[in-house]
Amino acid sequence: MTRLQAGDDLSGGSASGPTLMGPPTIRWPERFAPDRAPVHVRNEIDVPVPPAQVWPWLVRAVLWPTWYSNASHVRIVGGGVDLSPGTEFRWRTFSARLRSKVEEFVPPQRLAWSARGPGVDVYHAWLISPTPAGSHVLTEESQYGSLARLDHAARPYRMFAGHESWLRGLKERAMSGPPPPP
Repeated sequence: MTRLQAGDDLSGGSASGPTLMGPPTIRWPERFAPDRAPVHVRNEIDVPVPPAQVWPWLVRAVLWPTWYSNASHVRIVGGGVDLSPGTEFRWRTFSARLRSKVEEFVPPQRLAWSARGPGVDVYHAWLISPTPAGSHVLTEESQYGSLARLDHAARPYRMFAGHESWLRGLKERAMSGPPPPP
């Protein structure tokens, strides 16, 4: 029998429940678990600022195109500039037009969205964990769909490289200070 004790880390886990001890993990919808999805990528980076400095740049989605060249035409349905719980947004990335919805939102630690577009069905998650030197940022994405499989077969490192660029841009922006006011 597993016993919980004061100080046990319950921040990780999946849709089926938390894990004990260790770093936080993505809470995958069962269908999108990395061992089930035909396309999956994981990227991570250390950032020398606390999570509270990283988070504002990640959720200020309308600014992504100014520092991540793979994002364009970002529009939050109903207006606004920041992602929040349940936010729906439209955008282009990896040449695909996507309709996305924020599924998990725990400032300044967890952000995840589902996304659909022609030939692609996606779950993309972010974890920002405090470290002694600042933050550790993890992003993972799982995909289904004919376009997702075709693109992955033709260019297997494309999504990994794109997410590396996104993380480097996020790090640079977070180190520069807060985003401009809306």
